[in-house]
Amino acid sequence: MTLKQDIVGNAMQMAVVNLFPGQTVYCEAGKFLFKTTNVTMETRLSGPSGDGGRQAGGSGGGMGGMLRQAMGTAMQVGQRMLAGESLAFQYFTAQGGEGTVGFAGVLPGEMRALELDGTRAWFAEKDAFVAAESTVDFGIAFAGGRTGMSGGEGFVLEKFTGRGTVIIAGAGNFIDLNPADFGGRIEVDTGCVVAFEEGIEYGVQRVGGLNRQGIMNAVFGGEGLSLATLEGNGRVILQSLTIESLANALKKAQGGDKQGPTGGLFSTHTG
Repeated sequence: MTLKQDIVGNAMQMAVVNLFPGQTVYCEAGKFLFKTTNVTMETRLSGPSGDGGRQAGGSGGGMGGMLRQAMGTAMQVGQRMLAGESLAFQYFTAQGGEGTVGFAGVLPGEMRALELDGTRAWFAEKDAFVAAESTVDFGIAFAGGRTGMSGGEGFVLEKFTGRGTVIIAGAGNFIDLNPADFGGRIEVDTGCVVAFEEGIEYGVQRVGGLNRQGIMNAVFGGEGLSLATLEGNGRVILQSLTIESLANALKKAQGGDKQGPTGGLFSTHTG
């Protein structure tokens, strides 16, 4: 059952979700806005796949099933903790009729509803996840030590599998691209990547070589030493505003700008 939702607003969008009786949607803690009184709210440590284990254990798994379910939940929580994500999910279920729930991201920007058909997973940057149907599984994907250490945002990704609707959010405005329309490869500021389909190869490369122009790019260009690379045939969603640029703009407005006029390696932003 496709999630019936409407994304409203401009500079700071929100998702208004209409639930059928018995339908469940879950969100990351801190993304909930409002609900009607007939929608129940429950906070759990486990994701939707963890709930399946609990039901299996309760229906005949005995102590062994309960132990497996507890270990599975602990692994999920450990992964999310390592990734810097919220430790808990909030579940909302309509009872006795249709219900309404509202969700939002944490930054001024757009939201997008992605439809999963079970054939392709989606990957998203940290904190992009807002809400999803209970038929969508939320996981953590590690892009690899070398890529992650070079790209910052690329080290830990959110992964969505299964069937149903997942709602994500980002900063600024979104643009949808397919690398196949640009010769099969695009290069992007590492902070601009919001999400991409499975089948897109994500990587990080150094900006220029270790020569005069490469050093100029890194020091004065504002991009640092690395760019994200996206290759293949599939959908890619980019955002126009990076968290680092927003943080630096706020620091500058408050008289605490440590970046100076050059950006790049001179930036002292660590968030």
